[in-house]
Amino acid sequence: MNVFHWHLTDDQGWRLEIKRYPRLTDVSAWRSEAGGNRYGGFYTQDAVRDIVEYARRRFVTIVPEIEMPGHARAVLAAYPHLSCTGGPFEVATTWGIFDDVFCAGNDKTFPFLENVLTEVIDLFPGPFIHIGGDECPKVRWQEHDLCQTRILRENLMNEDELQAWFVSRIARFLSAREKRLIGWDEILEGGAPEGAAVMAWRGVDKGIAAARAGCDVVMTPTSHCYFDYYQATDNEPKAIGGHLPLETVYAFEPMPDGLTLDEGRRILGGQGNIWTEYMPDTRQVEYMAFPRACALAEVLWSPRENRTFPDFVSRLRHHLLRLDALGVNYRPLTP
Repeated sequence: MNVFHWHLTDDQGWRLEIKRYPRLTDVSAWRSEAGGNRYGGFYTQDAVRDIVEYARRRFVTIVPEIEMPGHARAVLAAYPHLSCTGGPFEVATTWGIFDDVFCAGNDKTFPFLENVLTEVIDLFPGPFIHIGGDECPKVRWQEHDLCQTRILRENLMNEDELQAWFVSRIARFLSAREKRLIGWDEILEGGAPEGAAVMAWRGVDKGIAAARAGCDVVMTPTSHCYFDYYQATDNEPKAIGGHLPLETVYAFEPMPDGLTLDEGRRILGGQGNIWTEYMPDTRQVEYMAFPRACALAEVLWSPRENRTFPDFVSRLRHHLLRLDALGVNYRPLTP
């Protein structure tokens, strides 16, 4: 596994120091929990540079994710003028999808995002910048005069095309700075920008569609790659839902059938995702990640004809001794 996709922003918090916009760490990085407790924090730019260097020495590239146009509630709590309604907002305290997003019709939105991305680019030397692009409700855009004016002015058909226009504008900004935009598969809706890469999370079919549209693809479907799902049906720690046992992860095929040779070349690889809404500490993160991450790693570097689950398990038992020596809190193999 040689890429770390770092999800740094969401409705529930902003986790990266941006020197031009101190309210992102004064306001957006903190939320009020039940009982009045204040929860949050952020990485300073110096800390990020240390992490990037630590990863580089281990041949790991970090892909930062700055969510837009949706999952922006934490930002809007600090800078409500970037929304369609003007707020006020609070940093979200529950997970979910929220209607208030960056205003695509407001000309002030884009200098803000470009200034943020300029600092992000300076911190992360890898080729990709992830902009999210997922789960963006369009209700505020439908109701807002500036967004509707933007649709008319840019000769767009609807709000899906408005999001595509939004993403394309950011893609051009990144391209001019020798960075490639990557986003979740929703960026295909309304047309993905030229040169963009897609993370296909809502099913293998989304990855196939992206490859056929000429986009590079990272396959990461919920069916095989979401490590926040339960590992068994009984006696497991609280999780978000779903069921993803080790054998199902090992059955993942990142190169789907039905692609032409040229389309197949668009598949860059796969990714395991671990969302931590139900994980109280790093020990729990380790438990949810391992040994499923071992299964995914082998799938990604091995031809399918050379893989069998019983053989994998026999070798994994030896590898678990190494995890023991490292103190990793993995889930024991089911007898």
